Amino acid sequence: MSQLHTGDALVSEQLTLVDLSSIQLKSVPLHFDEAHILHELKHYLPSQASLKDFIHHNSLHAYQYLKFYPAIFKASQIFGYQVTLQLEEFRQMYHNGRIREDVLDRVLTEQKGAENVAFWKEKLLSATYDTARSPRIGRLRAHWKSAFHLDLDGLVQPLLFRIMGSYLDQGVSLWQFPTDERGLLASLAALEKNGMASFFKTKTARSLLLEGQTDLTALLHRVVGDEAYFEQYLFDQQFSHPGWSGIVSAFEADPAALLDRRNVSLRDFIALELLMEIDALESEFGKGWQPLCSRVAHAPTNLFANVPPTELQEVFSLWQDAFEWSYYDQVLAGIAAAKTAVPPAVAAPKSFQAMFCIDERECSLRRHIEQVDADCETLGTPGFFGVEFYFQPEGGQFYDKLCPAPVTPKYLIKETEAKTQHHQELLYNRWAHQLIPGFLFSLVGGFWAVVRTVLTLFRPKMTPAISDAFSHMGASSQLSIENRDPNDRENNLQIGFTVPEMATRVEGQLRSIGLIENFAPLVYVVAHGSSSANNPHHGAHDCGACSGRPGLVNARVQAFMANHPKVREILREKGIDIPAVTQFVGGMHDTAADEIGWFDEHILTPENAVRHRANKASFETALDLNARERSRRFASISTRQDIKKIRKAIKDRSVSMFEPRPELGHGTNTLCIVGRRDMTKGVFLDRRAFLNSYDYRTDPEGKLLVGVMRPLGIVCGGINLEYYFSRVDNHKLGAGTKLPHHVMGLFGVTNSSDGDLRPGLPLQMIEVHDPVRLLLIVEHYPEVVLKTIQTTPEMYEWYINEWVHLAVCHPETGQFLYFKEGQFVPYAPLSGTPEVAQNFHALFENALKMPTNQTVDATRENLPVYLLHD
Repeated sequence: MSQLHTGDALVSEQLTLVDLSSIQLKSVPLHFDEAHILHELKHYLPSQASLKDFIHHNSLHAYQYLKFYPAIFKASQIFGYQVTLQLEEFRQMYHNGRIREDVLDRVLTEQKGAENVAFWKEKLLSATYDTARSPRIGRLRAHWKSAFHLDLDGLVQPLLFRIMGSYLDQGVSLWQFPTDERGLLASLAALEKNGMASFFKTKTARSLLLEGQTDLTALLHRVVGDEAYFEQYLFDQQFSHPGWSGIVSAFEADPAALLDRRNVSLRDFIALELLMEIDALESEFGKGWQPLCSRVAHAPTNLFANVPPTELQEVFSLWQDAFEWSYYDQVLAGIAAAKTAVPPAVAAPKSFQAMFCIDERECSLRRHIEQVDADCETLGTPGFFGVEFYFQPEGGQFYDKLCPAPVTPKYLIKETEAKTQHHQELLYNRWAHQLIPGFLFSLVGGFWAVVRTVLTLFRPKMTPAISDAFSHMGASSQLSIENRDPNDRENNLQIGFTVPEMATRVEGQLRSIGLIENFAPLVYVVAHGSSSANNPHHGAHDCGACSGRPGLVNARVQAFMANHPKVREILREKGIDIPAVTQFVGGMHDTAADEIGWFDEHILTPENAVRHRANKASFETALDLNARERSRRFASISTRQDIKKIRKAIKDRSVSMFEPRPELGHGTNTLCIVGRRDMTKGVFLDRRAFLNSYDYRTDPEGKLLVGVMRPLGIVCGGINLEYYFSRVDNHKLGAGTKLPHHVMGLFGVTNSSDGDLRPGLPLQMIEVHDPVRLLLIVEHYPEVVLKTIQTTPEMYEWYINEWVHLAVCHPETGQFLYFKEGQFVPYAPLSGTPEVAQNFHALFENALKMPTNQTVDATRENLPVYLLHD
């Protein structure tokens, strides 16, 4: 029985073999459950895919079946992760007012009883604890150093990582690794057999590979000795480099994640590492070396045994709750005040309507465009806009997936007649790596490269070497959106959508956000992407709903579908009557450069063309204001300078090769609000809220709410938790500072050419992030929301286990109810009415007196909730 699921003590057995090279593999008894252990390893290893498919996820997804606090403390005990802020950080935030005393008292009263508040507060504020972590992982393999005085990882891993980097390479190397369709080990065996040199120092390991004697159990008998320790050894071994093991596991599960396919498996990767360990041990100790367990006296450790609760864990959880609710309480009080102050919206004519992605970076731009044009209406929806497909740019060899990661599209959209040519940087070509051309390039091009490098310090500009969010599609190209022939297929994908299929998607999109009447003459579908230079993680800044890519194609496709006359006929029959004057226009917001590009403007009627020119001017003003708001986070930009200079400085950041922070991504995300815009329009939320439009009045039974809420845990909760864990433990759960990052094979980053792949997010993306769980607020009746989240176990798990907080705003009473232990209970905010910001731009420039006596550097840190002056 696997030790993962038993608490029985396992007895150590000593293996007394001296010359392990003489063991015949066929004579080894096979009691080790290889398939089960491989399954368990894949479950616990990081599941981050390659850089091109960077999709945010819960870093501790393996523990999501448990309640949040027991889960994170168990992971900490097993793997040594830091899973909350440090104790001193919590205490400092309490002293400067960021953790409020009234909130802390409420948390202590609810969880410990009113009579114990003083007792526990003393522990939180003054008690001394041993906060050192001693993880279970790594204890067994530590004996290589303590008992054998051998750094086995240092002998094996540099070469192992280089082999894997070469084998999986997606275009860094000029020469392709010779591959065998049978996989990694077969490819290496072919190299060993036909090559002039060997990866191995000894004949034993090489012979095992060439003879196909790579059974894991047999190899483990050689290295470890006692079968009772095999499972612990493999976990120790693979979690000494979780990044490489995790990426191999991810590519095995999804071979399409590699554009240049490789047959790779975690089993073969482990076998290779064991072979290299055998080689290193024999090279160091000769053929008479003994296995690890010959010098291990203690019984194997049950790595996944229950972790008993401790007082320190309780202290951390109390601090975390108080930290989170110090902000949540402000938010709920602000929403309550805004709903009271703002009368019910009247269906007045709109100058235009604009659909944005729910991304919290669009929260501020929506606020600014509403300020510039009070007659407009903005809405939020996941940025793939309900159209799922693969996209093939003209001349492209591969397909791009432009929909959420769990969705498998059945449609393909191809680009043709792209008039924009993709330029190539002269210095980056394969001839520069050959002997004679390379010599000439070094003499001539090298000097020019130095000049170019110096010039970019003072005059950054877009170049072919920079990731340009607008380059994914030609602005005037043709797209195969409409399918007129069912036989028009490619690789089992239908090219384009039929009219009924288009109508289904437009109807679903409009109904989900409550836009089914009162259409403006112009409806904008605004996607988002992010341009940046020298940034391997740029996919993490693009649209998560588009599988980590810009959503400009989706915006253009949705606009085309909604403009289609036959689609409108079908929609009219279903009760959605879009006026003939209304036209949809696709666009994309570059969230790093703060620019918007528009598509298919030539289709506009003369009247709408005039309106569009006026609206574009409004958007430009809003982008200026948005850039100014963003600039307060950046030390290199003065928020007090002319707004046009700020806008230029923001754009320069996005194309500067020397800028490690082109933008801060989702670095402030905290909230997700599902409801009408009236809930939040009068509240300043400091770019911290995912805003998903939804009108409970058009969906009283919550039939549409299921589709709205289903992706929010995975997408928004996944973003939130990856930022959370990368912030609290940037060494093990994050990627560290990006400054020394080395791109490996175009699929991952390391901190050197020999290091482990770094999962999670780099320091420059999380340094301003407050590590709190996401609070999801839904405007609907609590019984409807409860029924909705219970429709699937996968959705319910996020809320019942408290990985995401859930609150409901009752649409009739305005009362808030919080989801706890399977039911909604009333919540009354402690905060009074937030202060009114007469000019919220002043908040970015002055160290004003903050509400609740909170001490904040207003030019850099997250700001409290304010009501906005109308």
